[in-house]
Amino acid sequence: MAKKKFIDIMDTTFRDGFQSVFGGRVLMNDFLPAVEAAKTAGINHFEFGGGARFQSLYFYLREDAFEMMDKFREIVGPDANLQTLARGVNTVMLDTGSKELIDLHAKMFKKHGTTTIRNFDALNDIENLKYSAERIKHHGLKHEAVVTMMDLPPGCHGAHTVEFYEKTLRDILDSGLPFDSICFKDASGTSNPQKVYETIKMGRKLLGKNVHIRLHTHETAGVSVSAYMAALEAGVDGIDLAASPVSGGTSQPDILTMLHATKGMNFDLGGLELGKILTYQKELQACLEDYFVPPEATMVSPIIPFSPMPGGALTANTQMLRDNGMMDKFPEIIAAMQEVVEKGGYGTSVTPVSQFYFQQALNNVMQGPWKAIAPGYGKMVLGYFGKTPVEPDPEVVKIASEQLKLEPTTKTALELADADPAKSLESWINRLKDEDIEITEENIFIAAACQEKGIAFLKGEGELNVRKISEMKKDCEEGSSNMGSGNYTVVVDGQKFSVQVAEGDADIQVTAVNGESAAAETPAPVAASGDETEIKALLPGNVWKIVANPGQSVNEGDVIMILESMKMEIDVVAPRGGVIKSINVATNDKVVEGQVVAVLG
Repeated sequence: MAKKKFIDIMDTTFRDGFQSVFGGRVLMNDFLPAVEAAKTAGINHFEFGGGARFQSLYFYLREDAFEMMDKFREIVGPDANLQTLARGVNTVMLDTGSKELIDLHAKMFKKHGTTTIRNFDALNDIENLKYSAERIKHHGLKHEAVVTMMDLPPGCHGAHTVEFYEKTLRDILDSGLPFDSICFKDASGTSNPQKVYETIKMGRKLLGKNVHIRLHTHETAGVSVSAYMAALEAGVDGIDLAASPVSGGTSQPDILTMLHATKGMNFDLGGLELGKILTYQKELQACLEDYFVPPEATMVSPIIPFSPMPGGALTANTQMLRDNGMMDKFPEIIAAMQEVVEKGGYGTSVTPVSQFYFQQALNNVMQGPWKAIAPGYGKMVLGYFGKTPVEPDPEVVKIASEQLKLEPTTKTALELADADPAKSLESWINRLKDEDIEITEENIFIAAACQEKGIAFLKGEGELNVRKISEMKKDCEEGSSNMGSGNYTVVVDGQKFSVQVAEGDADIQVTAVNGESAAAETPAPVAASGDETEIKALLPGNVWKIVANPGQSVNEGDVIMILESMKMEIDVVAPRGGVIKSINVATNDKVVEGQVVAVLG
């Protein structure tokens, strides 16, 4: 009997699994016992950080990603291959980084236990991978270069074919950027198995027999096991799997599922044994039993190829929709994504481009098609993140240029970032000094990567937002007798009202979502009359920053305040010139769609 081919299994449970099911919101002390169980089960290749799991710790968990990485390494020992995910010039940041910040990313991740960095660009623009690849290797890490994949929505043509991936791979080889392995990454799980088979065959032919080739996919569209079987037949060397209860659905296929699917075949999946994996999964289930699993995280959706929406972004976005009381809009947003993808130039639906698509689809649903260009989407079609696979729709480019007041550019994303003083190390060092925060390389990177929320974390003001079943039950029980403090939306006779609720004798306000004041126990905000104009929130969210003050003169288009909603900073602008009569909200207030936030005289 021929010797079975060894297939390297990377366990994505603690990074992509958590991201795909819980939006990354899992506390480290809750899951670390399962890491020990995974090690005992014989797993020695883990995805343990990076990607959106870097930001989520600072955004929602009041935890330090570097501390988590250190503890993970301590548990699994020095020989385990610990892998993180990076986005080329974005690394793990909200925006493109300068050379200084890209270098600091690789340096800090090496310092805190990383072995390998999987490095991708959502546009498959090789210019966005070159410098990050160089710095990853410079700091002694293994570099896994990526070709990002998906299937285009029905009726769309021009990219994401085997020929397109071959060109991308040839561009990687021709550029001379250093790599240790190649990954074909499908974050939406929409690539059909035949295309996967032909792509891996093509990759093997170009790269030769000695280069390690991996496939990464998700179960979201229901074809992941078939895609992995096709990749195995085509000669792939490694695949990514997760453990229950964060496998399947929007995540990777389950380890046990693939062990079952390959029974009797000539593949050895990492030497893993069913019994030991079962024991590991039982421990993981016990660790996560109190976490609320969103129903969409466990579903396989046949409509995902029409969007396409990656698993890791899908649940992160639905969590935010729930936070903002907008979950009812989800089906419309998914339906609106096909046009957004088609007119945006066919960048792969993976972070950050998947978020750009979702934000633009959200705007198109909430405000009307192309009435409001999401900043990320607009900058993408204008060329500020690199070259899209095909040219974006010219009319959308024109609208984006007019709304964002930016001209299209052919400069590389790295050139633009390096020319921006706000993206220098000096800028962030000065910000830490201003905030009286200790200056360490870790703190510099946390602030640069997470910006205002990073600063809030470092000042001990971070938000804790974890959905646990026990807490949800407690909230429901308490809510049966009284409502907690906060901002609520209620419906009376078919009309929505924003209600601020506070304990004790605090002032409250009740504002009709259509902008007209409703009866309240205290004076309502200034109502518009005559030549006064009410300025309303276009989306629900939080007040991030108030720019203008009552009595201040403004011109048409001037920014009055900035809201944060769905990972977007949304400018609230003056619809005409005039004087600010009132600002009706405060920083950090929650607002609902249509709420009056200011009055212009």
